[in-house]
Amino acid sequence: MNSYDFVVVGSGPAGRRAAIQAAKLGKRVLVIEKGTRVGGVSVHTGTIPSKTLRETALNLTGWRERGFYGRAYRVKQEIRAEDLRRRLLITLDHEVDVLEHQFSRNRVSQMRGTARFIDPKTLEVEKEDGEVLRVQAEAVLLAVGTRPYRPAHIPFDGTSILDSDEILEIKELPRSMVVIGAGVIGIEYATIFSALDTAVTVVEPRDTMLEFIDKEIVEDFSYQLRDRNMKLIFGQTVEKVEKEPSGRCRVTLQNGRVLTAEMVLFAAGRVGATDLLNLEACGLVADSRGRIKVDPETFQSSVPGIYAAGDVVGFPSLASTSMEQGRIAARHAVGAPSQDPPQYFPYGIYAVPEISTCGLTEEEVQQRGIPYECGIAHFRETSRGHIMGLDSGLLKMIFSMKTRRLLGVHIVGEGATELVHIGQAVLNLKGTVEYFVENTFNYPTLAEAYKIAGLDAWNRMGELKKEPQDALKVSS
Repeated sequence: MNSYDFVVVGSGPAGRRAAIQAAKLGKRVLVIEKGTRVGGVSVHTGTIPSKTLRETALNLTGWRERGFYGRAYRVKQEIRAEDLRRRLLITLDHEVDVLEHQFSRNRVSQMRGTARFIDPKTLEVEKEDGEVLRVQAEAVLLAVGTRPYRPAHIPFDGTSILDSDEILEIKELPRSMVVIGAGVIGIEYATIFSALDTAVTVVEPRDTMLEFIDKEIVEDFSYQLRDRNMKLIFGQTVEKVEKEPSGRCRVTLQNGRVLTAEMVLFAAGRVGATDLLNLEACGLVADSRGRIKVDPETFQSSVPGIYAAGDVVGFPSLASTSMEQGRIAARHAVGAPSQDPPQYFPYGIYAVPEISTCGLTEEEVQQRGIPYECGIAHFRETSRGHIMGLDSGLLKMIFSMKTRRLLGVHIVGEGATELVHIGQAVLNLKGTVEYFVENTFNYPTLAEAYKIAGLDAWNRMGELKKEPQDALKVSS
């Protein structure tokens, strides 16, 4: 039997970061991956493919230049699904090559096959050729990720009625599409296809979308979507999805409304890929969505020596946070000291336009009873915004009236997922509004919106009667 200090099941963001961290600490590490190539959902069907698709769509359509040249402007007049896949395959090959090299240079062993527990410290791995091996581990990390939720009443056919994995394999771009689910994945794909001039309708049973995002940002985002003729239907569940003899899809809503489109994308949730792990053998039980409960500080499960990280543990289900979770879990598993993660992490939604947020929303600040003030900057107020032809996008910051510290930063618009890191740093360093007022930002940049929003809040709050250097001190 093969014996290792640390065995990782899954090679997505959490798994690969954990494996490399443990290897750098001198441990004997094995990664078990059931896919034919390393990378997990993040590389092959999730994060990297969807973001590559987005970037390709924006480039080929000339989306970013339409502020100058009009909505009819195109870089490529006839865009086909193959145009999108060409860049996607190049990107995926590069990601896999980088990951394979990282494993190789850190001496991380790999094994292809499906893993299942025999007992808390023993795993059985069935390879594609039917060979079965047993592996013993001092500690195990489950980083198996998730797969799309596929309810029985949706007649998925892989061509016209698809889940969020299958959408990457389409042969032709649809002229019309119904997206069921206004979560992160549904909204990302809905806006990407809208940018490709597909007529998109989004159906969501809740009364709004992206409830964890600041309400003002969601309102601005929704306005931008409706302004380009996307249909947003909230508060309605889907009763039935059918494929008509003509090939079109028919979607019947709870209120009797009928929608027709060339394609239906079902993107209403994901489930943990834990069903093949035989968790009962090690004393673990997954919840109804296949997720594993863990200690939020160490990511150890209820069974000592077994850890879980990434999407399989639930919210926030981000590649960035999954990597950090994997690193923390690996250090704890091998007995290495680990610092607590920073209080605030950024959340990025790669829709068109982007949304990114860090810290408290205005609604959360109100619930906590914190006296506050907001500062807002519209991208059109910046010179860089004019140069880029932006007529939308905004940055919002929330400050405590008592301490003047930044409580949250929320952005919708071009480059939001890059810009948010300035606010993230100030949040975690306990910075105040004076940082933005007294600091110098490159000109012209979109980052100048921080200064504009800071001045907006500062003018509303009133000047702090202290010396600048005192106002900028960071409290412990």
